[in-house]
Amino acid sequence: MTNSQDRENLVSRLSEIDTSLLPPDGGDRYNRLIFESSPYLLQHATNPVDWHPWGQQAFDLAREQNKPVLVSIGYSTCHWCHVMEQESFEDREVAEVLNKLFIPIKVDREERPDIDNLYMTACQLVTGGGGWPLNVFLTPDKAPFYAATYMPRRPRGQMPGIIAILTKIGAMWQSDRDQLLQTGREIGETLIRLESSAAPVASSLTEAPLTEAFERFKANFDHERGGFGKAPKFPMPHNLSLLFHIAQRFGQETAEAMAIKTLQHIRLGGMYDHIGFGMHRYSVDAFWRVPHFEKMLYDQALVTLAALDAYQVTHDTFFESLADQTMSYVLRDLSLPEGGFCSGEDADTEGAEGTFYLWTPQQVEEVLGHQQATIFCTCYEISEAGNFEGSNIPRLEMDLKEWAQWFGTDTDELGAVLEDGRRKLLQARKLRVRPHRDDKVLVAWNGLAIAAMARTARLIGHPEYLEGATRAADFILSNMRNEEGRLLRRWRRGQAGIPAFLEDYAALILGLIELYQAGFNARYLAEAVQLGRDMQERFGTPDGVYYDTGTDAEEVLVRKRTLHDGAMISGNSMAAMALLRLGSLTGEPALEEHAEKILLASSKQWTDAPTASGQLLMALDLALSQREVLVIAAPKDDPEGTRMVKAAHTGFRPNLIILWHTPDDNALSEVTPLVRGKTMQNGKATAYLCRGQTCMAPATTVDQLLERLNS
Repeated sequence: MTNSQDRENLVSRLSEIDTSLLPPDGGDRYNRLIFESSPYLLQHATNPVDWHPWGQQAFDLAREQNKPVLVSIGYSTCHWCHVMEQESFEDREVAEVLNKLFIPIKVDREERPDIDNLYMTACQLVTGGGGWPLNVFLTPDKAPFYAATYMPRRPRGQMPGIIAILTKIGAMWQSDRDQLLQTGREIGETLIRLESSAAPVASSLTEAPLTEAFERFKANFDHERGGFGKAPKFPMPHNLSLLFHIAQRFGQETAEAMAIKTLQHIRLGGMYDHIGFGMHRYSVDAFWRVPHFEKMLYDQALVTLAALDAYQVTHDTFFESLADQTMSYVLRDLSLPEGGFCSGEDADTEGAEGTFYLWTPQQVEEVLGHQQATIFCTCYEISEAGNFEGSNIPRLEMDLKEWAQWFGTDTDELGAVLEDGRRKLLQARKLRVRPHRDDKVLVAWNGLAIAAMARTARLIGHPEYLEGATRAADFILSNMRNEEGRLLRRWRRGQAGIPAFLEDYAALILGLIELYQAGFNARYLAEAVQLGRDMQERFGTPDGVYYDTGTDAEEVLVRKRTLHDGAMISGNSMAAMALLRLGSLTGEPALEEHAEKILLASSKQWTDAPTASGQLLMALDLALSQREVLVIAAPKDDPEGTRMVKAAHTGFRPNLIILWHTPDDNALSEVTPLVRGKTMQNGKATAYLCRGQTCMAPATTVDQLLERLNS
C-alpha cells in the first residue's frame, strides 16, 4: 500500500480525487492508482493489490526485489474486467499472494494501445487467443513469458484458479528462473521478428484485393440475418462501408445488398438501444438479438458513417434515421460541457449486466398505461416470459411498415404511438441507476465522432450536429496539445497527457476534413494539413508503413506497425485515407504518393486478411479512382451555392471533395491553390468541377452542376 509520503500527498490532493469511481466502502485504503486520471485505474485504487501504474519505477522495483511483473490490462467499461476485479483483485488472499510474489501493474488499454497491442500479440502467440482482461507475466526487462485472459478466483472446468496460477509461476521464478527468462527472450525475439521481417510489397495498385475481399465476404455472409460468420457477431461497420465502395466500383448489387441487410438487422435487433438510441458493443448470438451491453464512442461513429453511406446509396429514410438517432445519443449522453466526447458507457449497472436497458410488461404498463403498453410490448417483443434472463431487451422482428400492416393501421399513426411511448420510457429510464460512463476524451475516438457528426450535419442537416462537432474539434485543438504543439492522446478533468499515437493524428485529420466540408471554415482544413505534416514527420518510414508510436514516444520492446482493422480501425489505414484526402484538397501530389506507398507496402495484409482490412481497402479504392474536386465560388451562405452543395450530396460519391471559395477571403487560398482563379461568373454562385487533371466548364445553376456530376 502507499507509504507515509504518498499518504501526505494524498491528503493534500483529496479535493482533486474523483471519488465517484471508488467503492463506497473503500475507506482510507488506497494504492498508487489513486493518483492516476484513468477511470479504469481509479476503479482499482481501493484494491488490496499493491498496484503500480505503468512506468519505469515499477520495473526498477521488480529488478531490485528480483520479482516478475504481472501487467493486467483492461478498460473501465469491460464486463469481464469487473468480474475479475470483484472475484480476485478485491480478495485479500489473492492480493496477499500477488503482492508477495509479483510487482503488479495496471494498464488502461484505451490510454495505452501500444502496450495493449504488443502484449495482446504475445498472448495470441502463447495461447492462440486473446481478450480482456489481459494478464501478462513479464521479466523486469518487460519480456513476456506467460499470458492469460480472465482468471477465475477458483478453478472452473478446465480453468485453474488465479491463486494456483500465481503460486506456480512464483515457484517457477524461484526454481526455474532461467527457463522463464529464456521463454521471455524467445517471445520477445518473435515479437521483434514479426515487426522487422520484410513484407512483400506490391509492384502496383490494382482492383484485385477489392475483388478478393468481396468474394470472402460473400462466402461468409449470413443470408438469413445479415452479418458475417457465426456468433458472436460484431457490427464492423467499416466493412459495410467497404461493400458500398465495392458495389459502386464493380456495379455489384450483391455487395450493396449484403451491407444493407446487415445494417437493417443490426438496427432492428437488440444490438441497438431502441429506447435511448446508440449501438451496443456486439451480439452474443447470430441473430443480433442479445447484445453485450457496453456502448463505445467509436462504434457510434463508425455505424453512423456506414448508415450515411447507405442513405446516399438508397435514399431510404430508415438509414437517415439511424444516423440521426445515433448522433443524438452521442450528443445527449456522451458530450462533456467542455466540448469533447466521452469514451463510452459500461455494460453493467450495480454489478449486473444490462439491467439499465431491460423491461418487463408491468414496467412498461406503469409508464404507458394498458392500451399503449400493449401495442408497444407487441412490437418490441416485451413479454411475460422474457427474452433475456426473465426480462426483456426491446427489439423489432419487423420494421415499422410491416408492423403497421400487421395491425392494419397507418404507418405514420403507429409510428407516432411508438415514438410517444419511447419518449416516455426514456424519461422513466432516466430515474434508474445509470451505467458508469468513462469520461476521458481520446483524440482518435473523438476524431471519428467529429467525422460522423459533421457528415451527418452535411447530409441530413440539424445545426446541433455541426455545433457539436465544432465544439469537440475546438476542445481538442485548444486543450490536447503541449507547449510545442505536440498532440496528446487523453484528457480527463483538466489533465491532458500521453503522446498521441498514429491513430490519433489520422482520425483527427479525417474528422477535421469532414468538419471543413460541413461548415467550410478554412481554419479546420489548415489544421488538418499541419497535422498531416506532423504525422509524416513523427510516424513515417522510408518503406511506407507508418509506426503506431511517434519518434518521441516510449518504445515497449518493439516499435509496432499495425495494419489490420479490428473493432477500431488501424492508424495506418486511416493515415492512408487522410493523406489521399489531403492530397485531393490541396492538390499536393506528394501527399497522395505517401498514401500510395502505405498501400503498396500493405499488400500482405489485404492478401492474408482482406476482411480485416476494410478501411485500408477503402483507401485503395480511393487511390484507384479519379479524384473529383468541386469548388463553389460564392459569398458565404449563398442560397444558390448551398443548393449546389446539397445537389452534390444526392448520390454516393465517396471520391468527391468540396471546397467553398468566398470572394475576397484569402484564408482558403493560403491552404490550397485549387481555389485560386475560381471566380463567380456574372455575379452568380459558380461551380467548378475537376476530375483528375481536367476541369469542366463552370456551372452557374444546379441543373448544370448535376449534368456535369452525372456525365
